Amino acid sequence: MKNGITIRVKAGVVVGTLDILAAFLHYFISTGETRVSNVLKFIASGIFGNQAFAQGNTMVVAGLFFHYLIAFAFTLFFFWVYPKINLFSKSTILTGILYGIFIWLVMNLVVVPLSNTPSQPFTLLNTLINALILIACMGIPLSLMAHSFYKKGNQSTPKLTSNK
Repeated sequence: MKNGITIRVKAGVVVGTLDILAAFLHYFISTGETRVSNVLKFIASGIFGNQAFAQGNTMVVAGLFFHYLIAFAFTLFFFWVYPKINLFSKSTILTGILYGIFIWLVMNLVVVPLSNTPSQPFTLLNTLINALILIACMGIPLSLMAHSFYKKGNQSTPKLTSNK
C-alpha cells in the first residue's frame, strides 16, 4: 500500500514542479517579466477573480496550492486509468503525448472556462507551447512513472487494510 501511495505522491510532486517551472519559463520568455509570482496569482484568479492580482503573497500561495491540487488530480486519475487501458502499456511515449493533450483539453475546455481567470486571447503559438509543456512536463513523465510502477507487478490501486 505504501509503495502505491508513495509513487503517486512523488509523481504528483514531480509533474507539478516540472509544469510550474515550465510555466515560469514560458512567462519570462513571453513577457520578459521576472516576477513569476504573477503566474501563481493568475492561477489563484481562477477562484478569486481579479482580486487575486491586487493581493500579495496570500494569492501566490493560493495559486501554488491550486496548481499542485490540479496536478495531483491529474496524477491520481492517470494512475487509476493506466492499468484499465491496455494500449497505455504498449507505448509509454504515445500514452504520455495523448495524456498531455487530454490535460490540455480538460484545462482549456472545462476548467478555465468555468473559472474566474481573465480571458486570454487565442494564439496558435501559445496553444502549441502550452500543449507541449503539458505533454513534456506531465504526460510523458506520468506515463513513464506509471509504466515503471505497474511493470513491477504492483496493484492497480492501493487498498486500505485493517489490522483486525
